Amino acid sequence: MKINEKELLLFIKRALAEDLGDGDHTSLATIPENKEGKAQLLAKETGVIAGVALAVRIFREVDAGLKIDLLQEDGQEVAPGDVVLTVSGDARAILTAERLVLNCMQRMSGIATLTRSISRQLEGTHTQVLDTRKTTPGIRFLEKWAVAIGGGRNHRFGLYDMILIKDNHVDYAGGIRQAIEASRRYLEKENRSLEVEIEVRNTAELEQVLETGNVDRILLDNFSPEDLREAVGRIGGRFITEASGGINAENIREYAKSGVDFISMGALTHSVKSLDLSLKAVSTEGSGI
Repeated sequence: MKINEKELLLFIKRALAEDLGDGDHTSLATIPENKEGKAQLLAKETGVIAGVALAVRIFREVDAGLKIDLLQEDGQEVAPGDVVLTVSGDARAILTAERLVLNCMQRMSGIATLTRSISRQLEGTHTQVLDTRKTTPGIRFLEKWAVAIGGGRNHRFGLYDMILIKDNHVDYAGGIRQAIEASRRYLEKENRSLEVEIEVRNTAELEQVLETGNVDRILLDNFSPEDLREAVGRIGGRFITEASGGINAENIREYAKSGVDFISMGALTHSVKSLDLSLKAVSTEGSGI
């Protein structure tokens, strides 16, 4: 996934401003000015680490003089006690960056861990797992970044980079054929080149799409594994196929056996458990931050 550096920097600045306000008064009150310190970012449970590259950017935005040593890279699997990175320099700066680094990395690592687990269940099949737009407002790019780190594929980023005709669009447009034809007229009029995907809810709707054609991808929503297998066979490779709805970690391999190209799962980002991480000061007392 290509990261927009301008967007990333803007996010970091906004997030730091939200947390810092007019100053970290606890650190200002308790830590002497110019006090040097060192801390380790530790994994507290098994999972896939994600957000290391982001953490480096956060630390450097807070204080360009901080020294960061990376012991793990994005996408590596970690176990409890593993040191992901160390950071040294101004102690106040380390504490200013701490919470933003942890909040981002814990969520991203949780997403990457779940995505890796799902991807492994698909090994040996033709199917790949996709994320969705069911993301946290404002940090969609971080969550989709984490999916890519975990081995998943990114679906459309927003409403602007693909035409995805769903049931409500079909209903408002007056039917499947009308929605597809209107989409193609719109793209021609606007001189835009966007992939067109359409959702179908049953075999009757699928037949209408196959008769109409002029799409790139068909989304088979809430099909059973058996019905999905029949639908994929009916499509016969003429269009890219995607399945969604009612698919989870327990049954995804059964769906993948249908030969569908992609399975999209909102759960990758909307209901994931964060991976437990912590930042601990390195000192003779062994105190924690």
